[in-house]
Amino acid sequence: MNWPSVGVIIPTRNRPELVRKAIGAVRDQRYPGEIKVLVVYDQTEPDYLLAATEGVQVLVLTNWRTSGLAGARNTGILALDTEFVAFCDDDDQWQPDKLRRQVAALMAEPDAEFATCAIEVEYDGKCTPRLAGRPRVTIDELARSRMAMLHSSSFLIRRAALADDAIGLVAEDAPGSQNEDWDLLLRAARRAPIVHLDEPLVRVLWGRTSHYAYEYATKISSLRWMMQRHPEISGCKPGAARVYGQLACWSAATGNRSQAWQFSKEAVRANWKEPRTAIALAAMTGAVKVENVLSALHKRGRGI
Repeated sequence: MNWPSVGVIIPTRNRPELVRKAIGAVRDQRYPGEIKVLVVYDQTEPDYLLAATEGVQVLVLTNWRTSGLAGARNTGILALDTEFVAFCDDDDQWQPDKLRRQVAALMAEPDAEFATCAIEVEYDGKCTPRLAGRPRVTIDELARSRMAMLHSSSFLIRRAALADDAIGLVAEDAPGSQNEDWDLLLRAARRAPIVHLDEPLVRVLWGRTSHYAYEYATKISSLRWMMQRHPEISGCKPGAARVYGQLACWSAATGNRSQAWQFSKEAVRANWKEPRTAIALAAMTGAVKVENVLSALHKRGRGI
């Protein structure tokens, strides 16, 4: 097999120890083809000592596009000349065979442009696998559920498909660079189903190391942005109810009971069985705190 070249983009900001581990896991890949790593520093001074020329090449760049995760990823995409592009967050780590097995799965389907794999979530010292239970993911499935196991650190994409007349680049207008990964998945799935390797080949670190874990106002803005951008979500009642339920929870967490109540009603209209509505209502009454619910769910590898 003629293994294609792969460029791995690692955006980073103020996490020197974690990014070194992420780079090390990529350089330790048992992949027969060429790998090039681009570490893109966003809103912070770059550490050029991370650059390497022996073995797997590591280049260090500064985000020259819109500040945030999306701009940093696009900086890397536009700097690459490899056949494939892969993403890895600076607080995540790949298993040694991740790239080889994922590239093989994508190459086996010449019409496919985008691949993912399952993950294991590390939270509070415990690892929980998150599987999709299927080899392909369609746009209807992505509209119904975000499918958190399709994490951005598992993304592998044909670089040519990221042109403007195809999938396109990562959306830099996503509020706070949140949900830009779900947006990219939906745009890709409109063209062809996502090839999914349902094995946890990426370890994802959850918790307060995330830059976005408790930015509730940004979570609200990004979800509303997604609803406006993707009519497939509002056109799927369970999917719409899920988003409205999340919006209700985040609104309750900010103390905006009026907005939380409105979103709760929208969730019930779309699907009265939506469990996030109950969480939001309990948070509005003060019976629970959204942060405590999040912590309990994270221990099981889940989120709201």
